[in-house]
Amino acid sequence: MKPGRNFLRSQLSLLKPFIAGCSLTTARRGQEAIGRLMTAPHKSAVAQEEFTLGAFSCVWLKPRDEVSNGVILYLHGGGFTSGSLHYAKGFGSMLAAKCGIRVLCAAYRLAPENPFPAALDDSLDAYGHLLSAGYAPSQIILCGESAGGGLCYSLCLRLKEKGWTLPAGIIAISPWTDLTASGESYAVNEKADPSMTKERLKYYADCYVYGGTQAGKNWYPCTNPSAEEDRSAKKNPMISPLFGELDRLPPSLIFVGGDEIMLDDAVLMHERLLAAGCQSELYVAPGMWHGYVLYDLKEYAKDFSRIRKFIKAQVPHQKKLRWMMLDNAAKIFPAARRRNWSNVFRLSATMDEAVDLDMLRTALDVTVRRFPSIAVRLRRGLFWYYLEEIPAAPEIMEEKPYPLARMPFDDIRQCAFRVIVYDRRIAVEFFHALTDGNGGLIFLKTLIAEYLYQKYGTKTPAGDGILDRLEEPDEEELEDCFPKYAGPHAVSRADTTAFRITGEREVDGFKTNTTFILDATAVAAKAKARGVTVTAYLTAALMQATDRIQRQRVRSARRWRPVKVLIPVNLRKLFPARTLRNFVLYATPGIDPRMGKYSFDELCSIVHHQMKLQITKKNMAAMIATNVNSERSLFLRAMPLFLKDFVMKMIFNAVGEKKSCFSFSNLGAVNTPPEFSAHVERLDFVLGVQASAPYNVSLISYAGKMNLNIIRNISEPVLERELYHILRELDIHPVVESNIR
Repeated sequence: MKPGRNFLRSQLSLLKPFIAGCSLTTARRGQEAIGRLMTAPHKSAVAQEEFTLGAFSCVWLKPRDEVSNGVILYLHGGGFTSGSLHYAKGFGSMLAAKCGIRVLCAAYRLAPENPFPAALDDSLDAYGHLLSAGYAPSQIILCGESAGGGLCYSLCLRLKEKGWTLPAGIIAISPWTDLTASGESYAVNEKADPSMTKERLKYYADCYVYGGTQAGKNWYPCTNPSAEEDRSAKKNPMISPLFGELDRLPPSLIFVGGDEIMLDDAVLMHERLLAAGCQSELYVAPGMWHGYVLYDLKEYAKDFSRIRKFIKAQVPHQKKLRWMMLDNAAKIFPAARRRNWSNVFRLSATMDEAVDLDMLRTALDVTVRRFPSIAVRLRRGLFWYYLEEIPAAPEIMEEKPYPLARMPFDDIRQCAFRVIVYDRRIAVEFFHALTDGNGGLIFLKTLIAEYLYQKYGTKTPAGDGILDRLEEPDEEELEDCFPKYAGPHAVSRADTTAFRITGEREVDGFKTNTTFILDATAVAAKAKARGVTVTAYLTAALMQATDRIQRQRVRSARRWRPVKVLIPVNLRKLFPARTLRNFVLYATPGIDPRMGKYSFDELCSIVHHQMKLQITKKNMAAMIATNVNSERSLFLRAMPLFLKDFVMKMIFNAVGEKKSCFSFSNLGAVNTPPEFSAHVERLDFVLGVQASAPYNVSLISYAGKMNLNIIRNISEPVLERELYHILRELDIHPVVESNIR
């Protein structure tokens, strides 16, 4: 867990007298120990590469999850007198891990052994090293805290003096820009500052400007007895950049604590930058102390969001976008779309508190890079549609009055999924050409795990459908598995047309979603008592409800049609596939009502045995072969896309949805590690309605509850009402929720 503000403030206040009076040797040891502690949490996320540059040491910190083609030159604080490479690695590792950017830490030579301009000269050499390594100035961000923050500005003044191109931006944390201590805050905040004294800062300033002498373990700075000469020396803009010519400096992002005695060093620097025509953002954290950002406080987690946003604005990320063909199951979806219908499904998680949008945006930025087959947009080729990676995560959307609002085709061509937030709920809606429910669930769980890491520092272990954020996507995850597992023989698609529920369509596209919340243990026990799965048990209940509806609505038995439910089958359970793309086929158990009435026990037995017959490896391989063989047709492959669209739409309209009453998709019981379940109270899965029929049904089980979602686009709750009565007859008492209007 991240430390709390009040706890750290109390600790700093207790240590303040000791820090103010300790020797430089002791201060250096303490700062090195702090650096080691800060480095430890990020060791697995950042690779290190140390080297020597002239008279000082450097280290490259390379994040395993690198998202920017820029680089940060980090200049550490410590009053120019403390801070080894071990200390620099601390905040440098945090920057690299949290911002996904390479960081070069320069452990410049320290005063009083090496007084001004040693630190500035070394910083210039480090900047030159980045240029010689192939980085353009437009890719370089300077970052520093305290003395290092001021040094960033001094370096820019030196670069201007030499005629070099300036970097892309400066991130300054509690920058020490005025070694004369002229700001009013040195007096106003003297008692409020829990960590720093004016006397200690004068000691550091004298060491840096004049050098010093050593006696035993102690260092004693040289001083200038003339106050006027001392002030003049310390007003040198290369020492105190507040007094420099600040025009043409790059954009700045400045953080400072409201209780610092050095508050005015940041505030006046910000004001002078603006007066010089430069861009500058200043964030003053009320009640906070010097360099507070380095402590990664949970109350100020948004500061890193600001840092990431600043880096992204100054160093736009460029990368080659991956593209891939649609998988075999997905090829029908773009052609089958309607003006008022798109094949979209939703997965959502309800958190234990309101969603922090800034943290979620950051988590989404990280997550999309792990899913190059889902974070995509649909592109139109000459013969086929294809998927192309999106260059950046989409904007998070607000919830509408109903789920699964139509996703316009123009939107799909920009980004084929969307993230929606309402209060405590995070929902992701996927165009079905990207993935199936199983792949979508992995995306959602990984996104939530990353959100928990960004917000609370909670590291959720990979597994249980949560992917490691630092792993490169495996090629097997991106594979179209249908051709790979097609059987040697195909089967016929011929089938009878099923009964369809009808009703008055909502004129404005409104969709009513009704959730039956069931006790998972009780339903599983009832299914087990009949020797069937939960899926078969609830399918039987849905079939019985539909059979009753048909008998009520269609008086002539001769006109009764089969009652069939289309059940998606996760083929990963039959074939050794790890794909995150579509890898689902269907079983379609059903009854012929003309043969007479069916008891619930009969329906359970029929569904159970039909599913057993249909869901076999050989049968599914034959069904795959039927679909793959059609795609392999030379005539179809050579047909231009506009003709393919027409032909495939005709096929879909003729047979695509008429062979069943509706779909019932069960994602099963979702297992999660305790780090995840501690913050996620509920999961939901909602299918979109069919193109030409008003209903679809979906189920997901989590935390002892089954959420059965029934969605419709007609005004009458026909199926929901009948299913509710049947569940009550089965001694199942659902809690019902709905957005019904």
